[in-house]
Parts: sequence; C-alpha cells; structure tokens
Amino acid sequence: MSLTTMGQQAKAASTVLSQLDTQTKNQALMTMASALEEHTDEILTANAKDMTHAKQNQVRQVMLDRLLLTADRIQTMAEGLRQVQTLPDPIGEVTQGWTTPVGLQIKQVRVPLGVVGMIFEARPNVTVDAAALTLKSGNAVILRGGKEAIATNITLADVLRQALVSMALPADAIQLVHDTSHETADELMQLTDYIDVLIPRGSAKFIDLVVQKATVPVIETGAGNCHVYVAADADFKMALNIIVNAKTQRPSVCNAMEKLVVDRQIAAEFLPQVQAALQPYSVTLKGDATAKAILPDIEVAAEADWGTEYNDYIMAIKVVDDIEGAIAHINRYNTKHSEAIITNNYADSQKFTKAIDAAVVYVNASTRFTDGFEFGFGAEIGISTQKLHARGPMGLTALTSTKYIAEGNGQIRA
Repeated sequence: MSLTTMGQQAKAASTVLSQLDTQTKNQALMTMASALEEHTDEILTANAKDMTHAKQNQVRQVMLDRLLLTADRIQTMAEGLRQVQTLPDPIGEVTQGWTTPVGLQIKQVRVPLGVVGMIFEARPNVTVDAAALTLKSGNAVILRGGKEAIATNITLADVLRQALVSMALPADAIQLVHDTSHETADELMQLTDYIDVLIPRGSAKFIDLVVQKATVPVIETGAGNCHVYVAADADFKMALNIIVNAKTQRPSVCNAMEKLVVDRQIAAEFLPQVQAALQPYSVTLKGDATAKAILPDIEVAAEADWGTEYNDYIMAIKVVDDIEGAIAHINRYNTKHSEAIITNNYADSQKFTKAIDAAVVYVNASTRFTDGFEFGFGAEIGISTQKLHARGPMGLTALTSTKYIAEGNGQIRA
C-alpha cells in the first residue's frame, strides 16, 4: 500500500475519531488492553524473531533491552492503555471564553491535531503508547518503526487494529508502514497533504536527520545527554543512590544519566565513592584532568565525550569550581532533556532550576523519572526537547491544538 493511500485513510479515520465521545474512546482503549493480553503468546513469538535477527546483526546488548518484550512488559503496556482510559479527555475542553462588545460569544476549545506521523527506532512499546494517546486525543496515527522491531510492530498493530474493528471503529486510526527502507521514511517526512505533525524518536543523529529532511512540522524528541550535578553540600548517600539509579537502572534510554558534574570542594572525597558504587555494574568512567588525577585508572574524556549520548554503561565526569561552572557546562553540552542537582541548599536549587535550559530539571531526584507513565500521563508519545507547542513528556494535551468558536445572533461587522 502506498503512503499516499495510507495518508488518505488516516485523514478519513481522523474525521471519525474527532467526533467520538469520551465513553467510546475509553471502551476502545479497554478493548485494546485486553487484546494485548489475549495475544501475548503471538506477540512474544514475533518479538523472538526480531531478537534473533538483532543478535545475528550484532546489535549492542543495551539496545537489545529496548527491543525485548516479556509477558510482564506486555502487561505493563496493557496497563498503560488502561491508565490513559482513566485520564481526562482533553477534546472539547474550553480553555477560555468571553463576550465581545458586539455580543459575539467566543470560546477557545481543544481539538485534535488530526494525523500524527511517528518515525521511531527499536522500541516496540512506542507502537502501543502512540496508539493509546492518539486515540484518546482523537487523532489518527501512521507509524514507521525500525527494521529491528518490524515483526513485533506488525503483530502489535494488527492486534490493536482488530480491537478497533470489533468496536466498529476505523482500523485505519492505527496504521503501520511495513516497508522499513530509508525511502519510505523520507516519503513519510514529505507527506504534508495528510500528516499534520511528525514525531521522531531515536538517537540524536536520527532526530537531526528527520528535522533536516522533513517538510511536515516536526516535534523534536528524545536525545538525552543528561547530567547530575553534585553540589558541595550534597548528602553523599543520596547522591550515590541517585547516580547509580540514573546511570545503571536502564542505560539505553534517553533519560539515563550520561555525565556527572561534581563540585571541586568534594571531588577528592566523593569521586572514589562514585567509582566504588558503579564498579559492580562495570561502568566505564571517563573524566577531565582533575577527575583523572583523583581516579588514575579512568579514561581521559575527549572534547567529543561531553556532548555524546552513550546509551551504554559509560559515564564521563566533569569537576567544576561552583554552581555557576556547573550551569555553564551543562547548558553548553546538554540536549535540553533532563538535568539534576543534588544539594541541601534551597537557594542553589532554585538558581539551578531557573538557569538550566532543559525540558525537565530535578532537585534531589533521578533523571529516570522523565517519562509519561511516571508523570501520570498513562503513556507518552515522546519527550519533547524543543520549546514550541510542547516540552517534556508529551501526553494527551500535547496532541491537541485549539480552535475558536464564535456564536452570534446575526451580528455583522460595521
């Protein structure tokens, strides 16, 4: 099937979805959740094929974790659908209203974007998250995943589409591009007649490529060169717990910590403790000259390291003179995703949150919480690192626009 045909079908489906009431959408989400559970074995069989091919192609272990589905992960996806069902429906919400001097009653109302296009790499959970959020917000979606997860994505999309059909809703509300060639990705980026917004999810290089090539409006997401800054007055135990969690709990994802920034006053005492805490996880440490002097057996960080998103058990360490130095370093090299400060000084915490240019800024907490589910959105369509329209984890509201409705009783303009 051509992308043009898919676009036409998505447009038609979006018109139907935009008029659905909340109860119907919620019933569809519950039906989709049950369908995932009922077809768990079928989904796992498809995922096993993808895993076998990925291993044959020597995909890195941490990236295999992104691709892998288990019964528990499928259950989590189903629960995500159910959580989205419980969230308030943004469509039809009146954000403001007033009456003009001539008696026109004007209100601003939330409406769907229309058709959402998604291009993403080897994370099959994106298929389900995107389907849930676009359906609840009244949008149709065209998904184009990576070749690594194609069997899994096809199965997931088929299960979700069958669930819609069972409710007499348009299956074309959820469509998956089966051709994973670069040519189809390029064509999808140019499908301006049918796609209202394009959301890429993947590496920084991948997202930059989409931004450069697309003529469809793009919401930039995902690349995460995330920092944790440990201030001079930080509680060491808290800091170590956060660092270990942020770096090792799931290093392949975009909200994992990549860089540690440490105040010079505590570096000599604190860095050996960091090295010891990360040693059981076999984290490769790199550092600037000061860090290297304190930890002689670590690697020297090159200039390129400071801007690199590793997505692996690798971490670079920068020693700074004070909070101003930390802010300057982080703002120079970050990807505007998630940054954290560990401190007991309230004034410094407020200075950091105001000065750091990022979608999410944490005080005394792990960067791993930057996630739609953790934020209470049920799921996420992506984590926006730009500043227009949406920023941070994108839930239902981020998939809406507004329109003005003006009601009168015969007014004409003088």
